[in-house]
Amino acid sequence: MDIHEYQAKEILARFGVPVPRGGLAYSPEQAGYRARELGGSAWVVKAQIHSGGRGAAGGVKLCKTPDEVHAFAATLFGKQLVTKQTDANGKGVYRVWVEGASDIAQELYLGFVLDRKSERIMIVASAHGGMEIEDLADSDPNSLRRMTIDPAVGLSEFQARELAFQLGLQGGQVAQMVTTLRACYRAYRDLDAVMVEINPLVITHSGDLVALDAKMSFDTNALFRQSQIAELRDRSQEDPRESTAGDHGLSYVGLDGDIGCIINGAGLAMATMDMIKLAGGEPANFLDIGGGASPERVVRAFRTVLADGNVSVILVNIFAGINRCDWVAQGVVQAYKEVGLTIPVVVRLAGTNVEEGKAIIDSSGLPLISADTLAEAAAAAVASRPKPATHKAA
Repeated sequence: MDIHEYQAKEILARFGVPVPRGGLAYSPEQAGYRARELGGSAWVVKAQIHSGGRGAAGGVKLCKTPDEVHAFAATLFGKQLVTKQTDANGKGVYRVWVEGASDIAQELYLGFVLDRKSERIMIVASAHGGMEIEDLADSDPNSLRRMTIDPAVGLSEFQARELAFQLGLQGGQVAQMVTTLRACYRAYRDLDAVMVEINPLVITHSGDLVALDAKMSFDTNALFRQSQIAELRDRSQEDPRESTAGDHGLSYVGLDGDIGCIINGAGLAMATMDMIKLAGGEPANFLDIGGGASPERVVRAFRTVLADGNVSVILVNIFAGINRCDWVAQGVVQAYKEVGLTIPVVVRLAGTNVEEGKAIIDSSGLPLISADTLAEAAAAAVASRPKPATHKAA
């Protein structure tokens, strides 16, 4: 689960990370008021969306007067901001963050991520911040510094000092970096985060370290014990199909194709999408209904897939272990009748109670297409798609 920049800054500040003073606004008028409230002679207005690259997309601006703050905020509210990290639809802007401008002498990069290879939390840092880390890795890979943290020990002071020296910090900046690094680590560990990023972490002309931007992402599976984090969820930034599916216990990821997929097991779902591609089609989604799928759960899966208006065919691929093929077959028949399906449905069943499941499909009297193998199912789904209209030459 992602959160907004201002939320990440509030969390990190509680753990001891220095951040600029700022205020949240839900209207242009409130944005102008925030500027006057903060005081000073310059302010930065930032669109709050769950995406990086906001500056390049026109979502961040340095303003010199409260009226300019008001005017720029007015251009943001209600806008679908498209960045290189969003799809073509972008993300809606419904709140902005206004903070006092900082006196920047140098920009650093700092990130905490899970390194699955070493099974450790890894710090990635660079003396060159303000850039996307992917671009930085390509343009100047030697500038990146990496350090893993043993979870049984935590981030020690000597490790933090070593990293500060590698980044070229001196004097009091080293102590500030040690405080910032250890605060970020505690936030990552205590709140079940999967990513903490400060980009840029700036050094001001007075020598102070300040987190000018911040991102945090959290393990969705751990939200049950992080209620204060779960409350920060912003559904307006989520794909409505994915959030609705998650509310019903379904794992769903929307894609760009037209063949809807209802499958049990993440590995089988990936294999099915690959087979659809191999057959010449494009999957519309990843959907894992999980184990113990009741007929009602299957119906919910159908409704979730059909929420995507691009879907022209549905492929049901179930390899039953914990699941039972007869349950799934009952759900397919029930969904066809309840939802009023008018598009082709291909069903491939295997595993527990497969014969009973196939019998239910065959005796339903519905135009369901049965397949015995995954390859047959993928080919049938691709063949069942509506043919593009052809126009004869006059």
